[in-house]
Amino acid sequence: MMTCDRIRDKINDDGSATMSFTAPESLTEKIANYLSTQIVEGKLKSGERIQEARVVNDLQVSRGPVREALLLLEARYLITILPRRGAFVTGLTPESVEDLYDTYVHLLALLTRRVTQKWTDTTLAPLLKQIETIKSLPDHQPQAFIDAGFTLMRMAYSLSGNIYLCDTLTKLQPALHRTYTVAMKHNAWETQRGLIFFSGLLKAVMERKTEQLPKLIHDYGSYQCQLVISALEKQEQR
Repeated sequence: MMTCDRIRDKINDDGSATMSFTAPESLTEKIANYLSTQIVEGKLKSGERIQEARVVNDLQVSRGPVREALLLLEARYLITILPRRGAFVTGLTPESVEDLYDTYVHLLALLTRRVTQKWTDTTLAPLLKQIETIKSLPDHQPQAFIDAGFTLMRMAYSLSGNIYLCDTLTKLQPALHRTYTVAMKHNAWETQRGLIFFSGLLKAVMERKTEQLPKLIHDYGSYQCQLVISALEKQEQR
């Protein structure tokens, strides 16, 4: 997972977007990304203990980078580190999902409001292009849809001009990705509903109708939240 100080979307004068890397991916980041993928895909399950020795052996690395990676994952809300007990995959409950989406909805509303206030024809062009990319994705590729949606959100960071907002949303992204993946496994992923949301949001942004943004985001966020909670309930019934 990329953090704001490691990768930035740069809007060029011609409206194109390029990404500038400030540093190569460290061993710690590689380990964190490996474990993050294991958690997001459900290979490491809620409440499961992450054994340092096993990670060291599986990846053929030393304990130092593994411990640093675990701290990163804790900051990204994927694991909980308990004193004298070790690291455990953070549990997913209806309450925690509701808390996550409540926070996400408010932050996304702030991001889109700032983009609405600040965009120009030049800076908005890459986002419009990304929307077209999302529209062109096949319905049977929900993971590609999720990835493209997160890319769109990251592209909006440079328009917001708020690094604190950027950092917070970036830290939440792995946890959100995890919930989306849970929903995909137990529900028919409604990409068409997602496209309707993106199209409506883009229309409000282009028309600078900031008053419409909170409801659009709240309604879609509530729908996604309930989709995840439904998936968790199906998991428990198995």
